[in-house]
Amino acid sequence: HFFGLDLGKGAELFGYKLPSVTLYYYLFLVLVVFSVIICYRLENSRIGRAWMAIREDEIAAKAMGINTRNMKLLAFGMGATFGGVAGTMFASFQGFVSPESFSLQESVMIVAMVVLGGIGHIPGVILGALLLSALPEVLRYVAGPLQEMTGGRLDASILRQLLVALAMIGIMLVRPRGLWPSPEHGKAAPTPVNP
Repeated sequence: HFFGLDLGKGAELFGYKLPSVTLYYYLFLVLVVFSVIICYRLENSRIGRAWMAIREDEIAAKAMGINTRNMKLLAFGMGATFGGVAGTMFASFQGFVSPESFSLQESVMIVAMVVLGGIGHIPGVILGALLLSALPEVLRYVAGPLQEMTGGRLDASILRQLLVALAMIGIMLVRPRGLWPSPEHGKAAPTPVNP
C-alpha cells in the first residue's frame, strides 16, 4: 500500500486499467529520480565537498578541520538508507526475499556499472548502469551467430558474458577513469603561452 493505493491490485485512471507492474514501475521511477536529486544536492553541499576531501586525502581533510569519523559514519548511514529503501521496494515487488536473489554476479555488475561510468560522477554512473543493462541484450544477437559458427559447442549465455567482459576491458583500456569521469577538482587550468 502506498498512500492508500494498493500496488498489488492495480488501479484505474481516466478509464484506463493500470496493471500492478506499471504502478510499481512508476513508483520505482519516482524513487530513482528522487534519489538522483538527493545525491546531486549532497554532492554540491558542504557535506559532499567534505566527502570528496576525505576521498582524495584523509590526513589533509583532517588537518583542515573536517571531522572525518563523523563524515564517514554519515556516508555509511546514507548508503544504508538508500540500500534499505531499495531492499524494501525489491521485497514488496517480489513478494519474498531469499539469498538466491542476490548472487555474486549481480554485485559485480553493480560495481562494474559505477567503475565503467566514472567513479564520483552521477551522470557517469547513470550512463554506466544504462550501458551494462543494455549491453547483454544487444550482445544476445551477436552471441547467436557466433554460437552457430562454432557448431553449437559454446553456450550462448557464457559467450554473451565473455563478450560483455571483453567490451568492458576494451572500454577500461581506452578510458581508464570511466566513460564520463568527474571533473578533476583542485587542478589549475593550463595557462596559455604567449609568444
